[in-house]
Amino acid sequence: MTDSKTLLLLGSGAREHALAEKLTRDGATVHVLPGNAGIPNSHPEVNPLDFEAVKALAQAHDAKLIVVGPEAPLAAGITDFFAGSDIQVFGPTRSAARLESSKVWSKEFMRRHGVATAQAWPFRSDNIAAARVKAAELGGHVVVKYDGLAAGKGVYVCSSPEEADAAFDDLQTSYSGWFSFLLEEKLTGPEISIIGLTDGHVISLLATSQDHKQLLAGDYGPNTGGMGAYCPVPFADDNVLATLRRDIVDPTLRGLQIEQFEFRGFLYFGIMLTPTGPKLLEYNVRLGDPEAEVLLPALESSLLDLIEATLNGTLSRQGVVQRPGAFVGVVLASSGYPAPKFPTGFPIAGLDNLPNDVRAYHGATRRDDAGQLVTNGGRVLVLTAHGHDLESAIARAYEACAQVTFQDAYFRTDIAQRPAPVLTASVVN
Repeated sequence: MTDSKTLLLLGSGAREHALAEKLTRDGATVHVLPGNAGIPNSHPEVNPLDFEAVKALAQAHDAKLIVVGPEAPLAAGITDFFAGSDIQVFGPTRSAARLESSKVWSKEFMRRHGVATAQAWPFRSDNIAAARVKAAELGGHVVVKYDGLAAGKGVYVCSSPEEADAAFDDLQTSYSGWFSFLLEEKLTGPEISIIGLTDGHVISLLATSQDHKQLLAGDYGPNTGGMGAYCPVPFADDNVLATLRRDIVDPTLRGLQIEQFEFRGFLYFGIMLTPTGPKLLEYNVRLGDPEAEVLLPALESSLLDLIEATLNGTLSRQGVVQRPGAFVGVVLASSGYPAPKFPTGFPIAGLDNLPNDVRAYHGATRRDDAGQLVTNGGRVLVLTAHGHDLESAIARAYEACAQVTFQDAYFRTDIAQRPAPVLTASVVN
């Protein structure tokens, strides 16, 4: 693997802050590009999609490992770019990254390999009229998904023909030119996130987690990139996990092997526990955000060792040990997010005296001309608290939210507080 423990980490958000912190605790020297105002060793001058510039920075610091946070560099082929060099990339090839970068291709992969998922129908932008007819046949109870990368957006959950029509109209407005999209049957049930590492031989899972995607408490309002998360999920017990392994995780691994993909990295399963059993909603080919901000503090094992084992093909020899207790992360966002434009540049206060069991991960922060830490986007910070149980972790997280302030800060008040679902036997058999 690597002679040096110096590595590059690509990305600029709270997920990358959590990755950098964990890898540093594991003994690595981490350079983050572009990073942000809260992440040590950030390199804002380097664009992570400029692979030649990434290579130059790696050579300057004698870094033999690149860990990729966001999906865009993977979809653009950074792993392929460094293939055959002495620099290894933790992440799948461009071809394998289609599991995330193309919703249509991903759904076809699920069908080919018997992964439990919703029924779906692909369409093109020049045939939206046919999609409207199909949505009407289904009573408007559909999910419309833009085919390509959409930064956590591009998904419309509809409950009526009128809502479906509005989704199609928004697709046409938001995405110019020719594009593909997917029409799925709308499923019901609680959602959970299952994220693991795979070397192509095994998939080693981290703790179960649950994201809160909608802006408003009670799961109302527009979809965002995620307003908070927690782990582990109390109702995802061993029986649920065994079913998920059988119906989703194991068929996925077999599919990767059959299609001979080069996939060494994180693999994310977005799953809904429906009354007829668990169904896969989507893959991501990287750590989720904000799931990473609770999963990484919860990971007792060395992430650096797990990454090295993944790249060496020896992941089956590495155990994954979780810390006891629960972890809750709450996103502090700018007022107006997720609209395209909203005010930023507000000073941030209260970060200096957080308790030891609370971590503040920087998402959208910068330093102004006077050196003051200010807001620089929508999801500004993630405050993650550890407690001996879920209730104490929730309490600690919201104590931190009351302490950290900036003008017009917004956060959901119900992270990790959804009512526990009643799971039927079909979910776990």
